[in-house]
Amino acid sequence: MQITRPPKAVSASHQPDAKLSRMEVVLKYAFDGFEADLKSAELRRNGTRLKLQLQPFQVLVALLEKPGEVVSREELRQRLWPEDTFVDFDHGLNTAMGKLRDVLGDSAARPRYVETIAKRGYRFNGEVRAILAPPVAASNAVSPAVIAAAQSTTASPVEATLSSAVADPGLPRASRNTARLLFTLAQIMYMAFYLSALFRLDRLYQSSVIAWRSAAHPAFYFYALTAVVGVSVRLYLITATSFDYHLLGEKYRVLYPGLFVLDLLWALAPLLLADRIGMGLALGATAALVYMPFAQRVLMKMMQTG
Repeated sequence: MQITRPPKAVSASHQPDAKLSRMEVVLKYAFDGFEADLKSAELRRNGTRLKLQLQPFQVLVALLEKPGEVVSREELRQRLWPEDTFVDFDHGLNTAMGKLRDVLGDSAARPRYVETIAKRGYRFNGEVRAILAPPVAASNAVSPAVIAAAQSTTASPVEATLSSAVADPGLPRASRNTARLLFTLAQIMYMAFYLSALFRLDRLYQSSVIAWRSAAHPAFYFYALTAVVGVSVRLYLITATSFDYHLLGEKYRVLYPGLFVLDLLWALAPLLLADRIGMGLALGATAALVYMPFAQRVLMKMMQTG
């Protein structure tokens, strides 16, 4: 399958290693109603931007560059993850492929676009059109600086962004499985809080009276109701993390604002036990719980980039 080019494209006889008389820069790849913009690393359908993370987008670009050809898993590994990056490659690629297929409305069982070639790799089945930047005429002696700039423009937009995302200096260095384990333990901790409160509602009410006095009734009903809601939300997060649901990152972004407020309010829960554990320990536990929403967000980012 050949890549069809627009009328202004350079002749098909042009090869990347031929003498440089014109410089080709691919700006976008288009197929059906989809358009992959290499500069912004965005996928659009009929002009509407689709939510697609960087690694699935990079996989798509690798397939669009060779329509009809098999792109090996090893080739994708070298493209997506640098040699010194330690990740669970098979899982990472499978997750990226699942997200890509979801956005394209494709399936592994009945592929329309992305076909899995057993034990080899993947192949893009579709008519792909490369949209080029206006060709730049070059003199007989092309400046090395110009050539370097052209090569950088052609190869780097997506890869440079991917490298910066993979090697995010703001994230701690830990394996993806470690991040998943810590995130799951955090959800189990909150589950223990909720179930403990629901198990002894009479003690919860007594503690509310001691801690909040005139505001005891609102505090009691707040903790009781949010504990019920929290149990279902934490069960979902534990289950999704255990099964490594590939859309968990997107779902968590939707849940995060509500969870952030809920977790901060539950950070005050140790004050209900101040009469039994002492005010100093209660304040220390509250300070630790205030940090938890931020820690969970970091762990989720580590799970997504790992």
